[in-house]
Amino acid sequence: MAIEPLAQRFPRPSVMGVLNVTPDSFSDGGVHFDPAVAAVAARHMLEAGAAIIDIGGESTRPGAGGVTLVEELRRVEPVLAALHGSPMSIDTSKAGVARVALQYGAEMVNDITALRHDPELADVVAESNAYLCLMHMQGEPQTMQHAPTYTDVVSEVKAFLEERLAFAIEAGIPAERICLDPGIGFGKTVDHCVELLQRLDEIVAIGQPVLVGLSRKSFLGKLLGDPAATQGPLAASIAGAVAAHERGATIFRVHDVHETVAALRVAAAVAA
Repeated sequence: MAIEPLAQRFPRPSVMGVLNVTPDSFSDGGVHFDPAVAAVAARHMLEAGAAIIDIGGESTRPGAGGVTLVEELRRVEPVLAALHGSPMSIDTSKAGVARVALQYGAEMVNDITALRHDPELADVVAESNAYLCLMHMQGEPQTMQHAPTYTDVVSEVKAFLEERLAFAIEAGIPAERICLDPGIGFGKTVDHCVELLQRLDEIVAIGQPVLVGLSRKSFLGKLLGDPAATQGPLAASIAGAVAAHERGATIFRVHDVHETVAALRVAAAVAA
């Protein structure tokens, strides 16, 4: 399990490949629902330069309903078994799912609720020596896009992440194993998302590696003039990733690994 600090395991820029084994995710729902297909897709992402694959069995798109522990395990366990030995992250808020994933060798728990959903999850992570990603979300997936409001989105997201970071450390998870995600698209308007990107350096200033997940998100399509967009195009996703890199992000959670890895390698070379 994790023995080196997260910042060493994932040097800037590192790409996390998205593998949703769900029927209803916003971009790739159903595409990887077959475990064999999912495993092949994961290996292709690793070959394309992904540092880790983030496996999720519960959709977190706006309006998505939850699934039971049994159903989530039914979806992810065959994929975890097929990818045993590969670098894996588990995208879950359930301690029971995380525990099984860690037994299959997952090295990170990516929790969109920042340890607020399941009181047992912090102990599971602490006892396993796994890495942890804490994300900001206003509301829940079912309601998060119903008129989200902030006085100052960046200051409020930063304060939330600082509080959850302190909670995780108090629960026994070393700071060196934790990264933070501002939750772009999770309870935020287009303007909120843009401002978070513009001022991402303020989140980076907390002192933890920052993970950014904006790949294909609808705010990108809306930003480009389509108010009914449910996804953003590849070019916009890459532009957002490069902008986040310029402002200090470390990990980039993406669907299009090959293209994003190439873009970030150029961005890193120019910044060197």
